[in-house]
Amino acid sequence: MKNKEIQAVINALFDAIEKMIPVYIEDPEDKAISNGNVAACLIDENGILYGRMFGSNKARLRQSYKVAWTKANQVWLTGVRTGEYERMVFNKEVEENGNGIEAPDLIGWEGGQPLTMHNGAKLFVGFSGFRGVTDLEIMVKALAEAEKV
Repeated sequence: MKNKEIQAVINALFDAIEKMIPVYIEDPEDKAISNGNVAACLIDENGILYGRMFGSNKARLRQSYKVAWTKANQVWLTGVRTGEYERMVFNKEVEENGNGIEAPDLIGWEGGQPLTMHNGAKLFVGFSGFRGVTDLEIMVKALAEAEKV
């Protein structure tokens, strides 16, 4: 897939996320985390980064994007969802520094995952600002919506 095609899907994905935020923020547990100041970071197979922040609290957005980038970067390095990779490290299923990440730098929270596009291209994504389970769900739904376009 060419960069312009990937960029079009990612733009549509960001648009889909923007439409979902008001729905998810209705859940008090999700709202309490960031009050809707959320961020998404994606890394494609060529190492190109895409990111977007949603909200108006710049300080909170900075933190959300930092966490989203850390999640996406860890998934890009490992190919494994965040949370799951940490379990593998602590159960000694994989070497702690086997992918260039030492234990203190593991993110631990859910919200980072590899996603495969319809054409087989992989995206390594991180979302932050809601509960981990919500972060994961939003990215899956957003990619599905984006690929309809």
